Amino acid sequence: MTAYVIRRCLQAIPLLLGISVIIFVLLQMTPGGPMAAGEGAATQVSPEQIARLRGRYGLDDPLVVQYFNWLGGVLTGDWGSSFDTGRPVLEAIGARVPVTLQLTVVALVLSVLIAVVVGVFAASRQNSLVDHAATGASFIGLSTPSFWFGIMLLYVFSFQLRLLPSSGLTDLRARHTGFAAVLDQAEHLILPVAVLSLMSVASLTRYVRSSMIDVLGQDYLRTARGSGLPERTVVLRHGLPNAAIPVVTVAVLALPELFLGAVITETIFGLPGMGRLFVESADLRDYPVLLGILLIAAVLVVVSNLLADVLYGRLDPRITYV
Repeated sequence: MTAYVIRRCLQAIPLLLGISVIIFVLLQMTPGGPMAAGEGAATQVSPEQIARLRGRYGLDDPLVVQYFNWLGGVLTGDWGSSFDTGRPVLEAIGARVPVTLQLTVVALVLSVLIAVVVGVFAASRQNSLVDHAATGASFIGLSTPSFWFGIMLLYVFSFQLRLLPSSGLTDLRARHTGFAAVLDQAEHLILPVAVLSLMSVASLTRYVRSSMIDVLGQDYLRTARGSGLPERTVVLRHGLPNAAIPVVTVAVLALPELFLGAVITETIFGLPGMGRLFVESADLRDYPVLLGILLIAAVLVVVSNLLADVLYGRLDPRITYV
């Protein structure tokens, strides 16, 4: 296993380098540029000032030179500075990571819990009304756009019923402290977590149901039933642990999807996370920040795939990696 992990890590190096080239070139090909906002007449910025700024940030250098300058900085821990605020990229991103991490972790845990309960319940009652309802709800969840779902939740629970806050992570007017501050944050996260969990719950529920149906038909479970064990014990103690093996790997692979889904969720609900920072930086053509966020997302995808393979091998002794 150790040799396999080392080999996968070495294989990830050229992969990440290739991804970095693609995202760097694609960003450079986007219309406009970081100085486009200063080229309008209303800004009163002279062409000389724009030229000095372009020279300061190396935007007039050949594309190859710009890429290797950026890559060299990344490898040495200097990811550049934001064109908009002048803050170091790592500092700007680091300030937003806790919000996104809190949102995605809560959404992932909630998605897994709901998917396991609904999937096991539906599989143990295959072809029943409950099973058909769970399957139909899963397809609806997969086909529902997250931005539309978020807007509908805002309209109903924030604007019509006025039960939940519509934006932000905390109520700045109340200035809660201690446990009250925790409750305030939890209240603000209810709607964003619901939106972010929608597709994950729908997808994971189908995996849990399919895996449980396959396991419940195995001979060793028929033997357990024949020995007189209650159906609940057969399903939960003997069936669920084996059915959870592929589900765990799928849940790990869902983490990058939740991370990327935070872009829409944080924008809709005004959360100060990495997703909202990405949208703000895209509007301003803030290349260093965009490159930093995209590179982190690429690393997360690669690490999640590696972790899923390792977990699958650990949970299922029949699988060996050479």
